[in-house]
Parts: sequence; C-alpha cells; structure tokens
Amino acid sequence: MPIAPNPNPDRSRSPWRDVPDDEFWSWGWQVKHRIDDPETLGQVLELTDEERRGFDETRGLFRFGVTPYYALLADARNPACPIRQQLVPRPQEAVVRIGERADPLGEEPREVVPNLVHRYPDRVLLLSTDRCPVYCRFCTRRRIVGRVERQSSRALLAEAFEYVRAHPEIKEVIVSGGDGLMLGDNQLEHVLGTLRSIEHVEIIRLATRMPVTCPMRVTDRVAALLAAHGPVYVMTHFNHPRECTVWAAEACRRLVDHGVVVYNQSVLLRGINDDVEIIRDLNRRLVSMRVTPYYLHQCDLAEGIEHFRTPLATGLAIIDGLRGHSSGLMVPQLCVDVPGGLGKVTLVPEWIVGRTGRYTTFRTYSGETAEYLDPLPSEH
Repeated sequence: MPIAPNPNPDRSRSPWRDVPDDEFWSWGWQVKHRIDDPETLGQVLELTDEERRGFDETRGLFRFGVTPYYALLADARNPACPIRQQLVPRPQEAVVRIGERADPLGEEPREVVPNLVHRYPDRVLLLSTDRCPVYCRFCTRRRIVGRVERQSSRALLAEAFEYVRAHPEIKEVIVSGGDGLMLGDNQLEHVLGTLRSIEHVEIIRLATRMPVTCPMRVTDRVAALLAAHGPVYVMTHFNHPRECTVWAAEACRRLVDHGVVVYNQSVLLRGINDDVEIIRDLNRRLVSMRVTPYYLHQCDLAEGIEHFRTPLATGLAIIDGLRGHSSGLMVPQLCVDVPGGLGKVTLVPEWIVGRTGRYTTFRTYSGETAEYLDPLPSEH
C-alpha cells in the first residue's frame, strides 16, 4: 500500500479557528492573510528570544511572509522544528560570510532582457513574479524575491517572449520567480499560451512551492490549464516528510491525474534534512504521492545562509546510503549549482575503486567489491 499522507494542520487553537472552512482552505484567503510580522506569528508559535532578534536584525534584508497553512505545520514549542527553521528569520541571516554572493548563480549578467535569464544554450529562465506564498529563509534569489511583491507586467513579459521567439535554439522555458503559481489563473494562461504558440519551444517547466506551502492553489482549473498547454512539467520543492500532508498529496494527485508530470527538487539543509533516514522517508512519501525525486540540491552560496549549508561530503554520504537500500525511483541526483552561473554539476559517491588494464573494480552498495571486464579492442 502507498504510504498514507500526514494529517492536515490543526487550526482548532489558532487565531483562525472560527474562519469558515471554505474560506480558510482557499488559496486566495491564505495569501491575503499571510503572516508578515512577529506579533501575529507569536500567536501561532512560541517565539524564542533568538527568533525575535532574528526579526529585528533581518528587517529590510529579506521579507518575511508565511501562509497560515504552512505556519500551522510547524511545532509551536520546538525552535528546532524542520518547518519552523525554514520560515522563521534567524540573526545569522544578517551576517555575510566569505564566499557568499548576492547573486550566487550569476543570473544578472545573463539577464538578456528584463526578467529573462539565458544561461544554458537551449533554455531560459522566466522570472514571472517576485512573490512567494512563503519566503523561505534559505532563498537563493533573496536579492530580488519579495522586494516589491509584483508580477512582471505584460509589457515586460512581451519583451521576454519576443526574445524567445527570435532565438530558435531555445527549446525550453522555465517559468519561475518568485513562485510561478503566484500568477493568477488568467495571467498564467497568458504566459503558458504565449510560450506554447512559439513553435520551437518544446518544454515548459513551472517552478512552484505551492504544493508544499499553499496546496489549495492547485485547483482543478489550474491542473486543467497546465494540461491544456502541455507538456508542462511542475518542479516543486518538498524538503521534509512533515510537509507531505493530505492537502499536499491531493494537490499532487490533481496534477498527475490531469497528465502533468511532477518532479521534486529538495535543498539539503543543515539541521532540517541532512540525514539519510529523513531523505529516505521524504522520497518514499513523494513516490507514494506520484512525485518523482529529481534533485537534491547543495545549498547555494547566497548571502546570510551559511547556517543552512552542509559540507559536500554530507550529500554524498546521503546518496551513498540511499543507493541499494531504496528503489532507484527514490534516489535523486545530488546537484551543485557552481558559483558564478557556470552551470550545474551532479555528484556521485566513488563507486569505482580501481582500474587495471581491462579490469575495473567496483564498490557495491553493501561494501563488497567486484570486477568488471572490458571487451577486447575491436579488430575492425
């Protein structure tokens, strides 16, 4: 049997306990009533002195905002809660360490027209909005996300579309932001419809954390809209098993039932999911939700997030621990986005332990070794 999802958050003791169900469980209500100050959050979580200091010291550096739904997933009394660490500012964010960059992925030099980044030869990144339902504290685009809270105007998007139309080498467009599903239905339909009208665009990806942080955004209309402009691949972002709720599973089911493929891109975060058993549990739950684990990202070198980063060896050890002990369907690629915008590199543990002539010696998942014999050179 597939793994049952976790229960939805309990709001019976929250400030919203008297809000009618049809309002509270709607994405419009969730975004409109997003928590944006420590006073309101303090009615949901018992904030520590350090967390309150985090609000003071990060004010003006990076916006705070969280949907009531996602806030209620956090443990009210435990500051080490993996959900809580992702949403509450910490004083460490105000400290910029050696090697950290405002633009760690080198997107600004490759912004060919406003809101369009052309980094790889055959694909572009469309920054459709700077808004998110939740502002994750480890955000790599904190230099721009949440600064103004606006969607890109149709005029700016038109310039981006014209660039794509004029470059037939572009086969793929990644609609991101911010969060791509912060676009309203009509705006989303405009973006997808325009991209689908460009003959050489074969693939559209939509980057969104809505299935995690505001899953009620994934309505039947949204799922049908994505399917109508397919193939559209949804790239979502679950980081911890606690995020795999009934609502989240329903959002993913709705997408998949409409023929939309859903991939997950986790970020490896210190003290949150930097443990092989947590990642194994997460990926088992995702596959039960018909979501494919795609990437396990090493945390980027964005300013103020060193306290989230793990050594590269941690990710390699996790992949090593997954291989052979979990279905291959549940083993993502460990990925590093090389600083400066030079592209992604995938890392794998050292499975080859020796080479002698035609013989290659492998280490297996169980720690045993075995030899593989290459064929003789061809005589032709």
